[in-house]
Amino acid sequence: GFGSLMQDVLWCFSQVKGTIDVGVTEADVISTVEFNHTGELLATGDKGGRVVIFQREQESKNQPHRRGEYNVYSTFQSHEPEFDYLKSLEIEEKINKIRWLPQQNAAYFLLSTNDKTVKLWKVSERDKRPEGYNLKDEDGRLRDPSMITMLRVPVLRPMDLMVEATPRRVFANAHTYHINSISVNSDYETYMSADDLRINLWNFEITNQSFNIVDIKPANMEELTEVITAAEFHPHHCNTFVYSSSKGTIRLCDMRTSALCDRHAKFFEEPEDPSNRSFFSEIISSISDVKFSHSGRFIMTRDYLTVKVWDLNMENRPIETYQVHDYLRSKLCSLYENDCIFDKFECVWNGSDSVIMTGSYNNFFRMFDRNTKRDVTLEASRENSKPRAILKPRKVCVGGKRRKDEISVDSLDFSKKILHTAWHPSENIIAVAATNNLYIFQDKVN
Repeated sequence: GFGSLMQDVLWCFSQVKGTIDVGVTEADVISTVEFNHTGELLATGDKGGRVVIFQREQESKNQPHRRGEYNVYSTFQSHEPEFDYLKSLEIEEKINKIRWLPQQNAAYFLLSTNDKTVKLWKVSERDKRPEGYNLKDEDGRLRDPSMITMLRVPVLRPMDLMVEATPRRVFANAHTYHINSISVNSDYETYMSADDLRINLWNFEITNQSFNIVDIKPANMEELTEVITAAEFHPHHCNTFVYSSSKGTIRLCDMRTSALCDRHAKFFEEPEDPSNRSFFSEIISSISDVKFSHSGRFIMTRDYLTVKVWDLNMENRPIETYQVHDYLRSKLCSLYENDCIFDKFECVWNGSDSVIMTGSYNNFFRMFDRNTKRDVTLEASRENSKPRAILKPRKVCVGGKRRKDEISVDSLDFSKKILHTAWHPSENIIAVAATNNLYIFQDKVN
């Protein structure tokens, strides 16, 4: 039940755990979080271009409570800083998105992207090494052929487990603008990458060309009125995808209609209430994230103040709207001045599409139960991160008398923001990135 949902912190660790011993620098800020399809692995990317993969511990008879604890499995540098000499532009190494491919064999594959280049990584284990070569000795030096008197059959000997990450494909030079989304298609042969004005379709086997499926760049850039903010493939239909825009609209496209999907199949937009119109209306209506439900029936979008759920069969308005932090509506002026109004919050579904989660400020994150319409505000912080400590719901007070357990809207810390979260595909386990810390919370009944 949602009453106990997410109220039990099993553990919390930061990205400085274990082998990654670094101070709190800009490079350590987590920029994406993603569970793989089984939930056994959890990947984070950071502003320093690193990918850290955590693996879930298997349950042991002596320590049954340790089931579910995630420990560092592999760390590798995915992207390096680059410089575009033609445009005199620095290209940051920051990982914008990570997407896992479904596991087909013993190895794991994931896509990671910075602003310009997508890479396909293979993560595999080695626990045996060959010994007993004929032409080399055990140190790898070549032996004198005249000294070789007998033929040896090389054998595989056990060794300490090594996890290797190797780049298998590099998909570069296809984006003029910054990549904001990558999405793996359900055919597992193709994926798409989206930037501000274009969406490209790639085949996993072909790195030197992609097919441009959406191009909203006007002939005259002065006529530019909107940009693409996020894009995702339908979870089951390989011909369907959606993309959202800075104008608060969502377009659903069908690749069977025509090669270039400039004309959408469906257009989702909620008419604006004229009484709410203000200087900030356009900025706060920009959609920062779009996600299909696991069932494929709904789409969820996040704008600055709300999360909306849309039914694919109803384009004129969302079927559900959830206020994430409505108390900030009166603070938009100062949020505009400190640039927070441009923050891009993500949103995620739980495994059964019944609960949705998204982040807020002051290291708060919000959960909305779609069935009971109950919602809760929880906080990811080091103060309450003792193992198995229960998370207390937080409340924000908007004026008048403040109760003891409430926090005033004026004392919220806007530098602490939960932009990136992930939900285990089948269990009530969530990962929450708070600046350079990664928190993992588990439902008490789990």
